[in-house]
Amino acid sequence: MLTNTSLTLLLTASVVLGGPTIARHRGCATHIEPEDIVIAERHFDANKTETDKIANTAVKVYWHVISKDSTLAGGNIPDSQIASQIQTLNNDYAGNITWTLANTNRTVNADWFNNAGPSTSQQTAMKASRQGGKGDLNVYSVGFVNGSGAGLLGYSTFPSSYSGAPQDDGIVILFSSVPGGSTNGYNLGRTLTHESGHWLGLYHTFQGGCAGSGTATAGDYVADTPAESSAASGCPSGRDTCTGTSFPGADPVTNFMDYSSDACMTQFSAGQMARATTQFSTYRT
Repeated sequence: MLTNTSLTLLLTASVVLGGPTIARHRGCATHIEPEDIVIAERHFDANKTETDKIANTAVKVYWHVISKDSTLAGGNIPDSQIASQIQTLNNDYAGNITWTLANTNRTVNADWFNNAGPSTSQQTAMKASRQGGKGDLNVYSVGFVNGSGAGLLGYSTFPSSYSGAPQDDGIVILFSSVPGGSTNGYNLGRTLTHESGHWLGLYHTFQGGCAGSGTATAGDYVADTPAESSAASGCPSGRDTCTGTSFPGADPVTNFMDYSSDACMTQFSAGQMARATTQFSTYRT
């Protein structure tokens, strides 16, 4: 079911992680069945706590630096890069959500760094260090070298999954995707912005393709994101994959919930923020 599913974001790039070069691409590692989304959305509709916004509500962030050694190439990102990432979150969610770094934990564990990924024993062991409650974000930065994590950029749980598996709640990202990282094209911190959108209940802008997008009752369940048949990459100009009078507007390639490059991502829609804040008040307060 969707409540036990994590979305996974990958990238097109090559990153040297103090070892072999790993090819990366964007995409989802976990397929979300349409019927599971319908079930989750019915639950949300039946239980939602209406709110205009949660402005001035600070989400505490607990950062878990997982490295294979004490070097930057080994994943030991400095406090300055973490601070820059938190600032990027605050810039990208300005006027809606405030993110505050509560604590940074550092663990040298080559097994977790290399092998943590969706549904792995390394992830389970790593997430045993989770802190805070359902409204607190735990971020784990790793290397995504082997196994189910190989080539990933990041993945997140959804708000509705917390009650069934609170120990799994949080986001796992590639350490070199933070601002100033070594992943070319994806080192402005927009990976965590994107994954935080999932943590707040947002789907991809291309969820459901042309048939499902552009309404509040299908696709990404946000009415003001134009329909999009597939994920964008890079920063395409004038891309419009859903044409005709039924699908006004070009593809939202600058939206944080698409798959564009970091430099291309600049915005959430008002509808996305309304959904995110309502998801937060329903499942995370």
